Amino acid sequence: MTRVLVVDDSAFMRIAISNVLKKAGIEVVDTAKNGKEALEKTLKLKPDIVTLDINMPVMDGLTALKLIMEKKPTPVIMLSALTKEGARETFEALKLGAVDFIAKPSSLTYDLTTIENEIISKIEAATNTNPNLIRFQNLRKFKGSVVRGRWKCKDRDLCVLIGSSTGGPSALEQIIPRLPSDIPAAVFVVQHMPPSFTTYLAERLNLQSEIEVKEAENNEKVKKGVAYIAPGSYHMKLRRALGVTRIKVIDSKPVNAVKPSVDVTAESVVSIYGGNVIGVILTGMGNDGAFGMRKIKDAGGATIASSEDTCVVFGMPKAAIEIGAVTSVKPVYEIAEEIVHFVEVKCSGN
Repeated sequence: MTRVLVVDDSAFMRIAISNVLKKAGIEVVDTAKNGKEALEKTLKLKPDIVTLDINMPVMDGLTALKLIMEKKPTPVIMLSALTKEGARETFEALKLGAVDFIAKPSSLTYDLTTIENEIISKIEAATNTNPNLIRFQNLRKFKGSVVRGRWKCKDRDLCVLIGSSTGGPSALEQIIPRLPSDIPAAVFVVQHMPPSFTTYLAERLNLQSEIEVKEAENNEKVKKGVAYIAPGSYHMKLRRALGVTRIKVIDSKPVNAVKPSVDVTAESVVSIYGGNVIGVILTGMGNDGAFGMRKIKDAGGATIASSEDTCVVFGMPKAAIEIGAVTSVKPVYEIAEEIVHFVEVKCSGN
């Protein structure tokens, strides 16, 4: 049985989260009301997972996380506010080694029923992660220099689609900043994240990258050399009219239990670009993107999956590999080179 330490300064939240976990058959080994207690009980009780609030007295969650990862690396899932500041703090937590995060409901009543399944599924996924791998990847980014390509294409329309979930932000930071500004393709990114978090992700990547990175807007014209991140809680599709491709931001039902969905965007890009698509599937739980990668491959496109040893959670790449939807498997720090290689191949007409 998975043993979880629940940390939150709110007694109500400690009880509510504990009840959700117990109902799912997950053992709550103890609770803590601040970061100092969290560190002490992690060292003493050695839980399998820690759920950790960010804003707490005595010692905040980020400080506690840093110390936990130094003294007793343990899979940690952060609880954060669904705000821009909450997004900033969450990205800092992911950088320090947190496996994933759960955005607290914005309602003052803290109705956890809306995120019960998310809490349980993320804890189950975290049991299969290696916190030392997460720390290693974040401490040593493998970013390297921007990968330059030799482009021979003129009027050929190309695109790159990248899908990711748990562990995705760190993986994207090893790929997007290494793409050159003159890449003759539009880049579409589907990262499973709520609103405001995708906004912050786009801003963060844009500051690190040579190419422009932005959150996608409804009806905007698609340009080569720009990376468009699907807005949280919306699907991203494309439409072409009078020779112009535009983005459609759609508020519809989740697909594969997620929104945005990689599969939704993959089907759309294939309908527009045909075989001139390079699909990339990165770390994450579940199988979103597997059928999308197969559609891309079946249409004549190329597909890349992140290797298991560089995935925080191997679920999404594994699902795509198992159905024969992947052309190439590469460690995350070699995926930028592979993208550029396939763009060069597509430019040459192959």
